[in-house]
Amino acid sequence: MQIEERVVGGVAIVKVSGDITLNAGGDVRLRDKVQSLIQQGHKQLLVDLGGVSYVDSAGLGQLVQIQTTTSNNGGKLKLLNVTKRLNDLLVVTKLVTVFDTFEDEAEALASFGKAGV
Repeated sequence: MQIEERVVGGVAIVKVSGDITLNAGGDVRLRDKVQSLIQQGHKQLLVDLGGVSYVDSAGLGQLVQIQTTTSNNGGKLKLLNVTKRLNDLLVVTKLVTVFDTFEDEAEALASFGKAGV
């Protein structure tokens, strides 16, 4: 799994490529990246999952954990470019109500309000 980050108008965008799985260590690397961004003062996070090919149960658990961590630190986490497979998984597990998901980056950034513009 590869992770790239950039900041646009106060929103940290984390682009994830590859698999988010226990075996690939992707679940821990994503969590560590989000915790690092929060410690740096980034409270608004947008995770771009367009390059993610597979998410296992550990990876799904990690998405829930980073959502909780962000929220507990007074921030907001939103998902961008959720694949059909991952969206179906979120629907089946009823986690679709936990995450704000977007297909358009500009729309996602605007949803954060003035800090995201």
